[in-house]
Amino acid sequence: MSALLPAGGWQAFACDPSHSAGRRLPEPAAPTRSEYQRDRDRIVHSTAFRRLVYKTQVFLNHEGDLFRTRLTHSLEVAQLGRSIARSLGLNEDLVEAIALAHDLGHTPFGHAGQDALNDCLLGADPRSGGFEHNLQSLRVVDSLEERYPQFDGLNLTLETREGILKHCSGPAAARLEAKEPNGVARRFIARLRPSLEAQLCNLADEIAYNAHDVDDGVRSGLLKLEQLDEVPLFARHKAESLAAHPGLRGKRLLFEGIRRMLSAQVYDVLAASAAAIALHAPRTVEEVRRAPALICFSAQMAADSTELKRFLRLNLYRHPQVVATTDRAKQVVRELFAIYREAPAEWIPAGESRPAGLRQLADYVAGMTDRYALREHERLTGRRLFD
Repeated sequence: MSALLPAGGWQAFACDPSHSAGRRLPEPAAPTRSEYQRDRDRIVHSTAFRRLVYKTQVFLNHEGDLFRTRLTHSLEVAQLGRSIARSLGLNEDLVEAIALAHDLGHTPFGHAGQDALNDCLLGADPRSGGFEHNLQSLRVVDSLEERYPQFDGLNLTLETREGILKHCSGPAAARLEAKEPNGVARRFIARLRPSLEAQLCNLADEIAYNAHDVDDGVRSGLLKLEQLDEVPLFARHKAESLAAHPGLRGKRLLFEGIRRMLSAQVYDVLAASAAAIALHAPRTVEEVRRAPALICFSAQMAADSTELKRFLRLNLYRHPQVVATTDRAKQVVRELFAIYREAPAEWIPAGESRPAGLRQLADYVAGMTDRYALREHERLTGRRLFD
């Protein structure tokens, strides 16, 4: 497989597909693609990936054609991740696979849907473990996709699956470890870090959603460009944009400020991460796992990013219009769950052998797109909660 290496190859601390921990069900190697390329391709062709185009990021799908969705967000994370990975000598294909799959388990209506579904599960059975989208993303690629005759799920490599599972509670990790010893939950049990590629996707996710939520917030009219002068990170780059282009106004000023802010964050990650890697000098992926987080912001950029997140939380995510929308979205999820629980025939076609437990019901609701959930809710209740 050496012919597939990019020019210059990967650094020794990067994940090498020829030394992957492998798939749960072994498969013959592909003649022209690395293992991580195969993972990426399987994700792109999955049903769950296509559904992301109609799943909420912040604004519901019906609220406008130009707002980000889970799909466009995932593409932006992949773009940022690949750019940084190339400069650091990490495996771009693995970064792309993780980035494209990291939100596959999200419910309709974003975090509002996740919170409502979690409440539904815990209310029905406190022992159920509730609902968490990182675990659900893993469940999608491990078992819910039905595409291949040999196995359920996508049978991805351990490195991709580990990157998808960004967070995991102690009890959930214990359950996963019992089913798959030394598998995807090992790092949570042993208190280890994930690969640098997984660490990079975590940070690229943060960079992407902060930037595009600023864009979508202003585009929606819920944020004013002038309000962003309260945020040092954006205000600096807005001032730079005006200094370079006097008289710049409106959306061009917004876009230029965001572009400069993104570039500054990427260059900061490159410099801070290169310094951390040089300091700890990992020689292998296992040494990466035992080191502190090595893909990182500088202290100043971390503080600036935290302040931007605080601003968005107070002024966008808690905006009365957003809260009113998310309250109705939660109502849709709660009522669908209750109806389906009382009448399984509404979601399990006659003659199908699908189990009808709480977890399977949660899988069904979580797999819905925004618009399908709204159509189903209107069909089953006779009420339309959104225009």
